[in-house]
Amino acid sequence: MKPILEVRDLAKKYRIKHLSGGYLSLRERIRSVFTLGGSVVEDFWALNGVSFDVLPGESIGIIGRNGAGKSTLLKILSKITPPTKGRIIARGRIASLLEVGTGFHPELTGRENIYFNGSLLGMKHREIQEKFDEIVDFSGVEKFLDTPLKHYSSGMQLRLAFSVAAFLEPEILIIDEVLAVGDAEFQRKCLGKMEDVSKSGRTILFVSHNLAAVENLCKRAILLNSGKIVSDEATSKVLIKYQNLLDRTTTSSYVSHSPRKEAAYFALIDAKIEGLQPALKLTLQCMVTSREKHKDAFVAFDISSPLGVPIMQAIPRNEPFLKFEKDTHNFLVEIDLPPLIPDFYKISAWIGSHNTETIAWDREIAGFEIIESPIKGRNFPHSQGNGFLIPHSRIIYDLDDL
Repeated sequence: MKPILEVRDLAKKYRIKHLSGGYLSLRERIRSVFTLGGSVVEDFWALNGVSFDVLPGESIGIIGRNGAGKSTLLKILSKITPPTKGRIIARGRIASLLEVGTGFHPELTGRENIYFNGSLLGMKHREIQEKFDEIVDFSGVEKFLDTPLKHYSSGMQLRLAFSVAAFLEPEILIIDEVLAVGDAEFQRKCLGKMEDVSKSGRTILFVSHNLAAVENLCKRAILLNSGKIVSDEATSKVLIKYQNLLDRTTTSSYVSHSPRKEAAYFALIDAKIEGLQPALKLTLQCMVTSREKHKDAFVAFDISSPLGVPIMQAIPRNEPFLKFEKDTHNFLVEIDLPPLIPDFYKISAWIGSHNTETIAWDREIAGFEIIESPIKGRNFPHSQGNGFLIPHSRIIYDLDDL
């Protein structure tokens, strides 16, 4: 059987220009166009020597840290950007879900945007008509179908965008982190749709930081690091190698070094473990920057296993709704941890509004390590309800007075 996709010695080089001397005046910038003027040019290889084959009907997960080359690889395969060298042989039509929502117009209604976006993605008018009811039902925005898109919430727009893209029927489907779309219920629907696509015999290349989803969808995975393939084998083996790589790089602190576009976001999280097993307390020093006033907002923290599977969720109960002014806010969150087996655990942080709309969602941005065993013997706790443990947690204000 011939591979449906062949990738041979793929490489992509970018040229990075560094200007010495800090900020330049307009005159100096114009002069630098005609002279080297102290600038330093550096070659950066986003991909280098990547080769693999994909058989018809295979579902392959592509994983790696941020900056490993995953998105660059998908953009080359999707013909968005050309490779510096190497070749690709594709024996089938390729469709990509890379930037969900690209090609939507805010002044058009949801109904009009379905036809508009579907056409941009390569669907014929007849195909869109045949799948129209399924797209609307999947997105859950039927009530607002004839409302201009500019009045949709960001979550509604993303759900509609994914719904259109999900009903493409190419031979090769390239997916980049679409399971981050919408709320938990819609993410489950996305995962179910991807499983249906996989079972239909179509070939899938799936990039995600959700390692549990990769393990469920893909029997084979490719691990990228610094633009090169580190491992290409069974998903379970690749996930172990990826975790070993992460354990050497994940830190207990997160700092946002530049302003973000969200209405409110975490600018800093610093995690510390206090106490001894089985009475551990996780303390999170948090700084939230709010770009506008929020009457009712709340924060939540997911704690995940080394493979990215959420095992508990902490929502401070003493003050669930916060009134964020347009300012920077400092507070502590204390989380009473249940007994945990020794390992490195990851922390994801969430800010939502009173109607549960997501304001900011940062996945696995910090972590903490448990070194000692909690209990001698076999009296380990079992997760309750949907695989989550709900630890007790609280917020402490007035950090400036501490």
